[in-house]
Amino acid sequence: LLACFLADPAPVSAGLGFLTTPDPGVPAFFWLVSLLLSSLVWFISVQISNKESAAQQKGLLIFGVVLSVLLQETFRFGYYKLLKKANEGLLTLSQEETMPISIRQLAYVSGLGFGFMSGAFSVVNILADSAGPGTIGIHGDSQHYFLSSAFMTMAIILLHMFWGVVFFDACEKRCWWAVGLVVIVHLLVSCLTFQNPDYTATLVPAYVILFGMGVWAFYTAGGSLRNLKLCLTCKDKDFLLSNHRPR
Repeated sequence: LLACFLADPAPVSAGLGFLTTPDPGVPAFFWLVSLLLSSLVWFISVQISNKESAAQQKGLLIFGVVLSVLLQETFRFGYYKLLKKANEGLLTLSQEETMPISIRQLAYVSGLGFGFMSGAFSVVNILADSAGPGTIGIHGDSQHYFLSSAFMTMAIILLHMFWGVVFFDACEKRCWWAVGLVVIVHLLVSCLTFQNPDYTATLVPAYVILFGMGVWAFYTAGGSLRNLKLCLTCKDKDFLLSNHRPR
């Protein structure tokens, strides 16, 4: 359980190590507000529904997940518009030709903040389940609940980073089909969790999507096979000079 708990925030910890841009706490707050609104709507819907109908309750759960994803992406777009206005204001005041902070940096911070808060809530829920009552797998179910939950949470955190990069770039270029595709992929990954406790049917597609989104975000951020090879072989002179420290 401890290993699973430590695995969840690993992507955020690694991401913070490269962070030289604004605090990701602001986008994390945006994500939190979107969750609050979707939870409130879902709670009211449950209260006025027939609680004895299993089919109705499952339908409301699916409705809650879809609503939560749509609100998250709406708040992501709202955060993009807010940052865009703020950057334009700073550009006007500073009299400079370029923005103080690039849109790619803002996209990275946005995805990191969304992923951080999403992972934090997932970890809290997992820890709450681990406190009992009951024992995982006592009735013949899978024993890998905590491990699979940790890997799924890690995938969601990384996906939020990639979604942020692709989403912001698509908004900048007014490439609305890419924005729509990010929303659809987010919905798909979230709905995969309904396959539990068949964790193979959840994790395998999620990590295939993670790999695809990672490649897309890499090229969107200006990456290429050439500079990736130079970076891995420590032959990127610009990178080495910028990170040189006198001994």
